[in-house]
Amino acid sequence: MKALFFDGKLTLRDVPKPRPAAGEALIQVALAGICGTDREILKGYAGYHGIPGHEFVGRVVESPDPQWLGERVVGEINLACGECEWCARGLGRHCPRRQVLGILGHDGAFAEFLTLPLANLHRVPEEIPDQAATFTEPVAAAAEILEQMPLAPGTRVAIIGDGRLGILTAQVLRHAGADVTLLGHHEWKLDAARGLGIPVVDEKEQKLAPASFPVTVEATGSPRGLDEALRLVEPRGTVVMKSTFEGAPHFDSTKLVVDEITLLGSRCGLFAPALELLRHGHVTVEQLVSKVFPLEMGLEASEYLERTSAFKVLLAMPT
Repeated sequence: MKALFFDGKLTLRDVPKPRPAAGEALIQVALAGICGTDREILKGYAGYHGIPGHEFVGRVVESPDPQWLGERVVGEINLACGECEWCARGLGRHCPRRQVLGILGHDGAFAEFLTLPLANLHRVPEEIPDQAATFTEPVAAAAEILEQMPLAPGTRVAIIGDGRLGILTAQVLRHAGADVTLLGHHEWKLDAARGLGIPVVDEKEQKLAPASFPVTVEATGSPRGLDEALRLVEPRGTVVMKSTFEGAPHFDSTKLVVDEITLLGSRCGLFAPALELLRHGHVTVEQLVSKVFPLEMGLEASEYLERTSAFKVLLAMPT
């Protein structure tokens, strides 16, 4: 099969079709999304070598359970051991022996086929088109905040970062009743957020007062966002950190202590709530698809993201 393979350099290769292990399905990928984590992998994040990609939609073509055959699916990205204490607590996302699709030890979605355990699969409701289904993983990541902390209706939340994850997080938290403000400095991205009814602040034109939000969410995809999230959070507030990137952020940890700030790391979320948000239109994503490339033009897609302003680029697999 054709796949994009990274071993310090991204190349398009012919590689063997994966063989499902016990309890796994073989999935023919239809579309895969390139996200910020994938781009950080190409810079050295996580030290991953293999086939990247973890945002996808496809169809099951082999399965130990025939009821899955032909089903259109998305898949949770953490392959847990199923035996440890974390797995017993329903927190396989933190299993110390886990693999992660396209990120840690398990080839990902930038290929014609991939494998995942049946336990990771979710059927895609017919109301959700393929392009929207590729957003299930980032919508789940945005909704994970609601699993981790209480958020009373009307809570003022500043989301730092006007990219795809920031806009998705704004929609998810707004649906949960939060009073959301999205901060950014890209006019075209802020215009897209405005079009979705999200209140925005252009950081080039307005600097918000320090300590003015009980909750801030860092979603910039870069180390700079944490400083601003800490500046804006009020004493005894919570900073939610969503970004992963190569390298380490540098910030004044004294503020965490003096202002008694809670710093909350937030990563993967559950797919079932994300699919319901997409199914009922509480989160809309169609405006965030910038371009679709065939898999054979995967290198061009990566270069396009480096030189062009874009929200989301998808790879379409051969049919």
